[in-house]
Amino acid sequence: MSLSDKARKALEKIGLTSYEIKTYSALLKTGQINASDLSQKSGVPYSKIYEVLGTLEEKGWIGSDESRPTQYFAKPPSTAIENTRQAQEVEFKNNESTILKELTPLYEQSGTSERPDIWVLSGVVNIASKILEMVDSCRNEVLIAIPKVAEDLAKEALPKLRLLHDRGVDITILVSEDVNLETLKALSRVAKVKIKKGLFGGGVISDKRYVVILLGEDLGTSGSAEAVAIWADHSGLAGFAREYFEYLLKESKDVK
Repeated sequence: MSLSDKARKALEKIGLTSYEIKTYSALLKTGQINASDLSQKSGVPYSKIYEVLGTLEEKGWIGSDESRPTQYFAKPPSTAIENTRQAQEVEFKNNESTILKELTPLYEQSGTSERPDIWVLSGVVNIASKILEMVDSCRNEVLIAIPKVAEDLAKEALPKLRLLHDRGVDITILVSEDVNLETLKALSRVAKVKIKKGLFGGGVISDKRYVVILLGEDLGTSGSAEAVAIWADHSGLAGFAREYFEYLLKESKDVK
């Protein structure tokens, strides 16, 4: 069985060369083997095979023993991927530290003020579209406050919330006590749900960065021109909203 183009491209995107892909995939098929035989099996020139084996071993994709000639073997794909992920995270953090150390003082010296991306949205359709877009792109955590007037919007977002739940995203939803019981049960299947008495405002905080704050009391009325919301790509504002969300959670109760 040969690798698909999709798998080959995925391996290239995480840093493997063409020769490394050929060598590793050949090792998966052959099991333990020496370099000479592996060169023939993989199609990698003998003049390059030791160099390729060396880089694969450094990356944590293969191992070798002490026999003569040396025998090489593939590590499980899950182990290999994890080794690469950890190495890339370490490299990213090191690069991040270097970049911020040198570039942040330059930014501060320039006197340039931050220009956050903030929009005022009006109309149920526009607000719903932005919220669903935020939910769909969430990767780690989403916090949602749903007043009674936004109940229909919550129902519309359920399919996307299920997808997030299946992807392992941490979902916490705060709902008004007068939200329909059927809606509560549906939300509870995909998220941690808490009930808050007198929840008037609402909003969404995605990945501690993107935030939508719902304004206006007519959000539940289809096509209402009174529905207004603020959307922002601003970690500071999202952080403030998140603190308030956590405060409301402390005064909430579990779904019975």
